[in-house]
Amino acid sequence: MKRLQDRVAVISGAASGIGLASARRFADEGAVVVGVDLDTDAIEALAKDTGGAAITCDVSDEHAVETMFAQVVADHGRLDIAFNNAGISPPEDDSILTTGIEAWERVQRINLTSVYYCCKYAIPHMREQGKGSIINTASFVAVMGAATSQISYTASKGGVLAMTRELGVQFAREGIRVNALCPGPVNTPLLQELFAKDEERAQRRLVHLPMGRFAEASEIAAAAAFLASDDSSYMTASTFLVDGGLSGAYVTPL
Repeated sequence: MKRLQDRVAVISGAASGIGLASARRFADEGAVVVGVDLDTDAIEALAKDTGGAAITCDVSDEHAVETMFAQVVADHGRLDIAFNNAGISPPEDDSILTTGIEAWERVQRINLTSVYYCCKYAIPHMREQGKGSIINTASFVAVMGAATSQISYTASKGGVLAMTRELGVQFAREGIRVNALCPGPVNTPLLQELFAKDEERAQRRLVHLPMGRFAEASEIAAAAAFLASDDSSYMTASTFLVDGGLSGAYVTPL
């Protein structure tokens, strides 16, 4: 399938996990992929593999984000897709009773403020061409509560979800679609690192998944490609859950 043929797609957090898998999927579907991350070596290797481009950028820095999108349009002539996917989940972000303000603010800055910046500076370019698809990575935790808390992460993803709805409505009649991709737990380095430190926490989460397994990054990338493409042309301001049935479960199969 070449649903994204010749479209210019910016993917932040492209060095690993969902971002890396999505960059490869978008390229397979014909997109010109611009991988954005702080890991220069990883995104340059990705650009070589996909025939795209790489831009080293701290997406929590407003000026850097503005400059990055301007460079993409200068280099490629347009901006069709912005997949705002960068995020962190550090171990010091835990219960509200133990999480310090420094950890809270760092997670908010990278998970939420970066999405604000990326939308703020992607949308004007899309308005000029009268079309575009923005995909913001939220999470199933934006719609559910968890006793195994990551309080700032959860709050940041709730913010992404609310902001996405507002932008999707605001710019709907200008041809710009804005949707929130809400993955369930995904088998990425981020999750592996978290759970390697606490096997009990991993099993406590896994038992609630009706499918009995975590998602693979390639499965989330397939959902992102759908939202990026015209196959989702009537979707905007959407909460697109790809969670293995987690948010719909009361009890799981025996």
